[in-house]
Amino acid sequence: MEEKDLIKKLKIKDEEAFKYFVEKYQKIVYNTSISIIQNTEDADDLCQEVFVQIFKSINNFKEKSSLSTWVYRITISKSLEYIRYKKRKKRFSFLVNIFRDDGSAIDLPQFEHPGIILERKEESKILFQAIDKLNNDQKTAYILKNIRGLNYKKISKIMKKSTSSIESLIFRAKKNLKVILTKKLNDKK
Repeated sequence: MEEKDLIKKLKIKDEEAFKYFVEKYQKIVYNTSISIIQNTEDADDLCQEVFVQIFKSINNFKEKSSLSTWVYRITISKSLEYIRYKKRKKRFSFLVNIFRDDGSAIDLPQFEHPGIILERKEESKILFQAIDKLNNDQKTAYILKNIRGLNYKKISKIMKKSTSSIESLIFRAKKNLKVILTKKLNDKK
């Protein structure tokens, strides 16, 4: 199905078109969200939220960019929203823990990226922990380029920044990762 036809059908809330759309973009949405939020269960929930958001707001899509660019933007936006929510929740649970009478700790789930579970490589785990320490713009640009394999032009459309800004973000992300990883390796010695 041509993209323009798909968009027209989505705008009139055609169920078959939406099923086709979900099948076509499900992997992109999931892989992008899991790369950012790094939790499989939450990524599943987030995917549903992204598709609901798209379904509700498809009439706002101005077609100035490709549909996939718009999908990436919504996915990244929802993923970063989720991270901010989790950080607030973590701070709140810490405060709750301080004021508990029984002194018991709240168990926060530990995450391992699915690729890490499959490969069982310590290096992958360390890399993803380092990526997680980057600021949101650097992390997003780095993930889209080096994990999702997108080109600078596509990333600039998704992030609504110039290509040179994206190149700079990725350069700084690599530089920061080098510092983080060097420190981590020196700490292990």
